[in-house]
Amino acid sequence: MRDRTCVGERVPLFRSEPSVLVGLLTEAEHVHFALEGEFRTREGDILPAGEYRASPRVRPAAIEVREVRERLVTITPTLALAPATPTASFTLLDVPIGKGFHWERKGAYRYAGTLTVRLSPGAPEDQPRLMVINELPVETYLMSVVSSEMSAQAPLEFLKAHVIISRSWLLTNLARRSSAADPPRPSVEQENPEEREVVRWTDRTIHREFDVCAEDHCQRYYGLTPIATDAVATAVAETRGQVLRFEGEIGDARFSKCCGGATEDYGSAWEDRDVPYLRGGRFDGPEWPSDFPHPLTIEAHARAWILGSPPAYCRARDLRALEPLLSDVDRSTRDFFRWEYCISQEELQALIQVRLGLDLGAVRHLEPVQRGTSGRIVRLRLIGERGRVIVGKELEIRRLLSWTHLYSSAFVVFPEDVRAGIPHRFRLRGAGWGHGVGLCQIGAALMAQQGRTCREILTHYYAPAEIVSVYD
Repeated sequence: MRDRTCVGERVPLFRSEPSVLVGLLTEAEHVHFALEGEFRTREGDILPAGEYRASPRVRPAAIEVREVRERLVTITPTLALAPATPTASFTLLDVPIGKGFHWERKGAYRYAGTLTVRLSPGAPEDQPRLMVINELPVETYLMSVVSSEMSAQAPLEFLKAHVIISRSWLLTNLARRSSAADPPRPSVEQENPEEREVVRWTDRTIHREFDVCAEDHCQRYYGLTPIATDAVATAVAETRGQVLRFEGEIGDARFSKCCGGATEDYGSAWEDRDVPYLRGGRFDGPEWPSDFPHPLTIEAHARAWILGSPPAYCRARDLRALEPLLSDVDRSTRDFFRWEYCISQEELQALIQVRLGLDLGAVRHLEPVQRGTSGRIVRLRLIGERGRVIVGKELEIRRLLSWTHLYSSAFVVFPEDVRAGIPHRFRLRGAGWGHGVGLCQIGAALMAQQGRTCREILTHYYAPAEIVSVYD
């Protein structure tokens, strides 16, 4: 019997379960895949189980498909394969994940649903590339998402909460893509004439060829591979069709790995607008600790917070307790809550040149100009020998200071080995992993370990949003 503890009033936004188009690869030189079971082409032909390789052809523009022994199978403008039986699946080889992050790697991942290989529309004619798109039902997609974002071994109440927010975020994006009144928003850059200021953010609804990507830019989606327990299927079944709602609309439920003890405002990471259920400054615990002054928008308060260790849910006292909660790609990371990072003067100058196209010379100071409600820096001033610049928002700051993205922009700067006013390196002591908006995955999982319910978790991070059902 379905658990109704997370069910509220129905709203007529989706009449039935939709499907979702997931971009698995976008600029592949070749696509290696294996079919487990028979698949049917668009023309009705059967492609048997086995290994295949798809390659782009220049003239005429097409896709050439060969089997493992190089026998030509077909030449087609688009390879579209649908499973001929309910149990058929496919595996992609050499799939890159975590691009640009410290856990970046390649692997083989198995998927349900359809497999479509197309020519990438943005590639040069003389250097064609391939795009791979997977279409499948939303509820099947969600089983993979919650097992890719965290572990399938996590507590059931956490898995249920994560299914609801992942479904909410997805359906919000599907609704936006179908609405001409709300087109995708690109990256934005602003310059202040009085002092050069670069402010960039990227909204997560910019994909045009598919609904969502398979990476952290949207939601992690590693196919069927990480679904290792029956609890995942139970979490999806018991919350089927349930989403967060606020003022009649499905909630745009953002989340990050570890808030560091306090959540951040939506506007610190994306465009400047107030989203009440994504309003920051919530302590990730029962009540704000009295020995830590706030708000964290004040520099002295933020400094004390980041250099301290507030008793938040996401402060795991025993790192072994995190093992059953984390996905495989995250288990090698240990310093989620508080961390240190050192960057040399030479590396910082190189990053400024690559990321911003600027030559500031030797950097003398890294100065927080504006902090958000979690202590994350929203605007950072860099003062160099040849110029100065203010950079924002939080993700741009994280990209600027590391080749693999800084854990978060909640940090305190310590100049080291200063000679003639120029530090030879900067040591950063920071808090949290990710933008800190919405649900804190580690905090929520540890809440569930302590006996908190799905509803209690979602209320903690997303009040005043409510839980409703949009389809059976």
